Amino acid sequence: MKERTFTITDETGIHARPATLLVNKAGQYESHIELQYNGKTVNLKSIMGVMSLGVPKGAQVVITADGTDEEQALDGIAETIGEHLGE
Repeated sequence: MKERTFTITDETGIHARPATLLVNKAGQYESHIELQYNGKTVNLKSIMGVMSLGVPKGAQVVITADGTDEEQALDGIAETIGEHLGE
């Protein structure tokens, strides 16, 4: 299992459009991928789960991936976050 921490810098946090981008990116990998925020963990392949967290600007989130392509999954998700949400 691999994990990385990210800081969300987008003014509106993880709202519908970037959440969809993250879910779509996560869906490209076989690994089980989770998003953790504020003591809650959701499947990153679930749009409803991601939206239910209500992640605001400035929040730190942890993304974990467990599976055969976990490193590639985290790299792809990190790229998506960097382009649309934060660092």
